[in-house]
Amino acid sequence: MAHYLISFNDGDMTFPREDLPTVAEAAHKVMREAIEAGIWVFGGGFEGFEAKHVALDGTVVDGPLAQSDLHYGGFCILKLDSDEDAQKWAHRIGLSCRCAQEIRKFMDDAEQEELLKKH
Repeated sequence: MAHYLISFNDGDMTFPREDLPTVAEAAHKVMREAIEAGIWVFGGGFEGFEAKHVALDGTVVDGPLAQSDLHYGGFCILKLDSDEDAQKWAHRIGLSCRCAQEIRKFMDDAEQEELLKKH
């Protein structure tokens, strides 16, 4: 199994603000299904753009590491068997959030997996 980051750009959520409770309920329904399926690792949404970056010397600067029009609106990490499964879940999540989703597959890290098994 591999871990997948499924995320969306905050600016892609263009529905009226009054629809937020309905969208949130739909997104929570998909989340509950993923939890029940045993594939949910973690997820959540962001409100606002309060990013900070920490330089190698420890200096903290307000704002994202790179200037971009893309701002994460939310994400989840799922543990899945295949890229095709990730695409299916991203589609379900996208329908619930009313916006397209991006998928990124994490690299395997055997050392991390071994450490996690011990704890």
